[in-house]
Amino acid sequence: MKVFVRSFLCFFFIFFFLQRVICETQAESGSEHASLPPRGWNSFDSFCWTISEEEFLQNAELVAQRLHAHGYEYVVVDYLWYRRKVKGAYTDSLGFDVIDEWGRMIPDPGRWPSSRGGKGFTEVARKVHSMGLKFGIHVMRGISTQAVNANTPILDITKGSAYEESGRQWHAKDIGLTDRRCTWMPHGFMSVNTKLGAGRAFLRSLYQQYADWGVDFVKNDCVFGDDLNIDEISFVSEVLKEINRPILYSLSPGTSVTPTMAKDVSGLVNMYRITGDDWDSWGDVTAHFDVARDFSASNMIGAKGLLGKSWPDLDMLPFGWLTDPGSNEGPHRYCNLNVDEQRSQMTLWSMVKSPLMFGGDMRKLDEITFNLITNPILLEINSFSSNNMEFPHITGGKPVHLSKQGVQSNSVADVKASETHFLGLSSCKDSKSKGWSIKAIDDDLEQVCWEGNSRSKPHAPFCLYKRRPLSASDEDTMHTLQNQGKFHLHATDTMEFCLHASPKQKLTSKEFKRGSFSPCRWEANQMWELNHNGTLVNSYSGLCASLNTIKANAGSGGIRSWIATGRKGEIYLAFFNLNSEKNVITAKVSDLATVLPGKILNDASCTGTEVWSGKNYGLIKESVSIAVEVHECALFILNCS
Repeated sequence: MKVFVRSFLCFFFIFFFLQRVICETQAESGSEHASLPPRGWNSFDSFCWTISEEEFLQNAELVAQRLHAHGYEYVVVDYLWYRRKVKGAYTDSLGFDVIDEWGRMIPDPGRWPSSRGGKGFTEVARKVHSMGLKFGIHVMRGISTQAVNANTPILDITKGSAYEESGRQWHAKDIGLTDRRCTWMPHGFMSVNTKLGAGRAFLRSLYQQYADWGVDFVKNDCVFGDDLNIDEISFVSEVLKEINRPILYSLSPGTSVTPTMAKDVSGLVNMYRITGDDWDSWGDVTAHFDVARDFSASNMIGAKGLLGKSWPDLDMLPFGWLTDPGSNEGPHRYCNLNVDEQRSQMTLWSMVKSPLMFGGDMRKLDEITFNLITNPILLEINSFSSNNMEFPHITGGKPVHLSKQGVQSNSVADVKASETHFLGLSSCKDSKSKGWSIKAIDDDLEQVCWEGNSRSKPHAPFCLYKRRPLSASDEDTMHTLQNQGKFHLHATDTMEFCLHASPKQKLTSKEFKRGSFSPCRWEANQMWELNHNGTLVNSYSGLCASLNTIKANAGSGGIRSWIATGRKGEIYLAFFNLNSEKNVITAKVSDLATVLPGKILNDASCTGTEVWSGKNYGLIKESVSIAVEVHECALFILNCS
């Protein structure tokens, strides 16, 4: 019997050990998608849309030489690689794109000469793979306006010929939803009708082409946040499960994203933006603290994703040699953030376990930037730390050198800020989206009014005038049938301008969206529907409107802290000073137990080192305290017992 028990236990431990080895091997080999936060380089911050094949491969080669050893493995061509770089072409121009006979985008041969002869990105991907890297591209929602205008046929990849159903061939005009154009690129792209077999066939042909080219990473734009298109995301995710090549699926941008909204898509993708575009301004950096806190509190970091895991994405790292947003010019200036601010951004991104996509031109990568984005402690935290969360148990004050005992501090006063109300979008599942009702003005005129809850509503109800769109043509009559029960909203009873939900230009992280008005049209972004539960739904995104409150300069000041645990039980504690003056930030050792489940540190002591100064703090008994400069951060590695 003893022999049997020993044999059984031996078998059990061997089996457990082998299972662990297999799991670790799978994670390392990449069979589990995005087992760690993805890391790489993206062309957008340095080239906008203008990058050429030569410039891209030069950057890729330098990524392979200098960053690959530090886990940076993806090199991604950002948007408009199919647009001809000629006079008159810009980010929302029409008629300058290169498409194939099936209405699919193909690389501009003027900028990507190896694409000639129908090769697409095959040669570029082959060269990237030969460097030991993985190749990624940016794509927009649905189908291009240019393809719809040309009414190209739809490819059926199962037959290699035009898609046929119900005894006829289907074309781009059959599937393009002209009332669902991308709000910030309306001349460029629109949604496709995924309820139609032809619409699904078109999307399937797109992603099969990307796989045939050798693409490893797809960044899908104008389908998330204020531009949410859950139908397209869901179908593309299914296609990527079936396709004959592993492709990571990323969503962008993330304006107005909340955890509730993201939970509907996180299992379908591998990374997804949770803010607007991040550029090199301190306001953009500070805008990420609240949203990162909310996603951590909702257990979204490293949650289940497409064939692996998914990661909330704080956007690229705009360091080094850059261009400007929406520019037709390549890299021509240095990052506007100073070294301390860049260090704070890189530390936050690492503590949050955001994907790390460097955006600067690799050909002018300076040593300070290189050392920051390859810092081994930050990369260890980014990949392998756990229990990552905001740490609220800190105090702060201005340092005052008045006594021989050392630094004393005054408490930071709570400065009241004025409040502004703005119309925002959120998931209709959010409780804050409920609070709309109808108010009759007379027999022919009604208002839709927001009452909300007592904390969020203004002093008087916020009301908009409701009116059904007027039909003036056969096309309008068709739209009327499609939009039964939906209406326009107006600021006044003159009815000349209609409320549109999603912004008509890309927003940066620090910008918040106010509801705005434009000339009334038959477009989904201006169509609304009031549900019985008090939610006001927009037809373009399927998101619901709510009247939100923001404090003037909210998020631009204060002190913040994040905490995480390491693989060997160490504690990582980061302090951030968002203020415009130096602050002493303090945390009690007893409060650190919030990241050590089941442990109490009331009588504990720690030993610790601060990373950026290199100072060894020795034995720390009661509290961790340090003076942090303006827009700077401190990062402690603590071992407590």
